[in-house]
Amino acid sequence: VQLQASGGGLVQTGGSLRLSCVTSIPITSFAYMGWYRQAPGKPRELVAAIIRSGRTRYADFVTGRFTISRDDAKNTMYLQMNALEPEDTAVYFCNSLLRTDNYWGQGTQVTVSS
Repeated sequence: VQLQASGGGLVQTGGSLRLSCVTSIPITSFAYMGWYRQAPGKPRELVAAIIRSGRTRYADFVTGRFTISRDDAKNTMYLQMNALEPEDTAVYFCNSLLRTDNYWGQGTQVTVSS
C-alpha cells in the first residue's frame, strides 16, 4: 500500500491550497483516512479525518477553513485549505488505516508567509 501526497507550496496569508493523497489500492478499502501535520519542533497532529461512510472530523484549529473530501473514482483524498495563516506552516501527511495496518504518505510542505 502506498500513499502519494502532493499539492503543498508557498502561499501568502489568506491564500488557499488543495492537497491530494492518491492511494495505490481502492480508497474504499480504508476504514479511515486522515491528514496530519507536523511543524518544526512540534509533535504531529491531526488536521482532519474521513471514515468510509464519509463522516468527517476536524481539529479545533481548522475553524471551518479546511475541507476534507474523497473521490472514490480517482482513489484520491483531498484537503482544501482556505484562509491559510502562518501558523499552518508544516509538513502535511496523509494517513490511512487498513484493517489494523497504518500507512503514511511521504509528506508535502506547506509554507504560509505573513
